Parts: sequence; C-alpha cells; structure tokens
Amino acid sequence: MIFVTVGTQLAFDRMIRVVDAWAGASGRADVFAQIGPGAWRPSHIEWSEFVTPGEFDRRSRESDVIIGHAGMGAILTAMQYGKPIVIMPRRAALREQRNDHQVATARRFSHRQGITVAMDEHELVDRLDQLDSLVGADAISDRASDQLINAIREFIHDSP
Repeated sequence: MIFVTVGTQLAFDRMIRVVDAWAGASGRADVFAQIGPGAWRPSHIEWSEFVTPGEFDRRSRESDVIIGHAGMGAILTAMQYGKPIVIMPRRAALREQRNDHQVATARRFSHRQGITVAMDEHELVDRLDQLDSLVGADAISDRASDQLINAIREFIHDSP
C-alpha cells in the first residue's frame, strides 16, 4: 500500500495531482492520500481531507512506502517504522508555504538512506515509477536515546 500525506495544515494539490495521475496511468489501486483542505479532488486514488492521529499511525505502519511533503512529521514517522519515503517540498514561490524551509529540509535529508527526494513534479513522476525498488532505512526509536537525554540534562545544569 502507498500512503500519501500532505500534513495537517495545508493542502498540497500540486503533489496530489501528480500522484493521482500516476496512479491512473499505472493502474495502481493501492494508494490512499490524506489531501488536506484543497480545492482539487483526486479521481484515481482513495482519499480523505484529514485522518485521525491513530489512522495516520496505522496507515504509516501498514504502508509499503510513504509519499509526502517535506514535513518533519512525515519524515520522522517513516524513519520510525523503517519505511521508504518520497518527499516533495512545498515552495514559497508557488504560495504553498510561507518560506522555503521544506526545500532546505529536503536537501538536508536527500542523502539519508530510505529518503528519496523529488524537487518538482517531473522528478516525482520518476520517483513514483521506481517505488517498487525503494528500501527503507533501519527503524529508529520513538524515544530519545539515553545519550541525548544526558547531554541535554548536562547542558541545562551547566547553563548559568
């Protein structure tokens, strides 16, 4: 199953249009998208504007791959479950976001195993065509390591 998510705040019609057209052309019937409050509605994939946190977690765990905006929630969830994720950043110039922090996030994570970046619609189609060959990285814990907690504790205690 392919789980597509745009996050909880904004629609991302540009990405959803590409995934919907690709699913229709490729005959993929195993795509579910959380599309946000956009004006455009998919015709080839199952979708919902929003999902509950529990449904988001379940769909993430059960998916073979996650496709999402370059939001940290989607990225960390994919990493937590060891799922491959394809991310496409929202762009401020296209009025999809207030600034280009998602572009910076995508660039920062572009070399990490399990994370595949598509900077635009054309790259997204290419990445979608390669979904069956994507591999996730080893799952990460949903808890901070003892080393990190101790480092933060020391920093707080050593601060004036």
